[in-house]
Amino acid sequence: MTRCEKTLWCRTLLLLGFLAGTATAVAGEHWDSVKIETVPVATGIYMLTGEGGNIGVSIGRDGTLIIDDQYAPLAAKIGDALETLDGGSPRFVINTHWHGDHAGGNEAFAGSGAIIVAHQRVRQALQEERSIPLFDMHKPPSPRAALPVVTFDEHLTLHWNDQDIDLRHAPAAHTDGDAIVHFRTADVLHMGDTFFNGFYPFIDVDSGGSIRGMIAAAEQGLALAGADTKIIPGHGPLANRADLVAYRDMLVAAEAAIGALRAAGKTPDEIVAARPTAELDAEWGDGFLAPDVWVRIVAGGMR
Repeated sequence: MTRCEKTLWCRTLLLLGFLAGTATAVAGEHWDSVKIETVPVATGIYMLTGEGGNIGVSIGRDGTLIIDDQYAPLAAKIGDALETLDGGSPRFVINTHWHGDHAGGNEAFAGSGAIIVAHQRVRQALQEERSIPLFDMHKPPSPRAALPVVTFDEHLTLHWNDQDIDLRHAPAAHTDGDAIVHFRTADVLHMGDTFFNGFYPFIDVDSGGSIRGMIAAAEQGLALAGADTKIIPGHGPLANRADLVAYRDMLVAAEAAIGALRAAGKTPDEIVAARPTAELDAEWGDGFLAPDVWVRIVAGGMR
């Protein structure tokens, strides 16, 4: 994660620029400085990092498939990174959810011939006006070209580059339309933003997300992962099963501590003031969400 991505005001500025469909001078200068880095994961499978969500890549005899596509202004740089891997333009783009740091490049890649695949609620979210109050953001409806043209409800399998690639819905987790992507043969998972490796995750409660769903998504990933499984998180470094176990355990502990205060009738301000995640903050509180902000998000999403 870059220094800018860990700074709330900077990340908010960049997201606002994308969602509003405008570019500020500051954001423009930032896009120019972003570097797309390649992390080998397995034979023919890579992780690309830059600004926004981690991109999964499959390259082989059938062509190129990518999982998520970061922000619109980075599409050309992502394309260049794929060319260096002898991948060419993607034939398929899988969206793990609708947020602009994961689906912002849809229109550009669709214009180059990619078929966009996602959960049906991702298509719905992109078609609609959406807001993320935490960042004071408003997203207008996306252009038709940016919409997924293949959607699924619970499960979909793609057979590509000698891989059986399973897409599984993770309900009410980071959003209401998250997908976990499993390369069965290669033993690789892409968890999207159901997994932030090493820091507290953003949970979009206004899009149907919840900590209970995040825990369930982590459990879903763990059920698919073995000791040697490589796991691509939505944000953070390449992970393994032990990393996902630690993340799941953190979520469980946080839910219990925050939930106990909520059950006792405490107000959101009182819950935040009680610092229920104090024992977790040193290890998990160094992301772009300060611990008090994250506690408020979790408490607000509990029903």
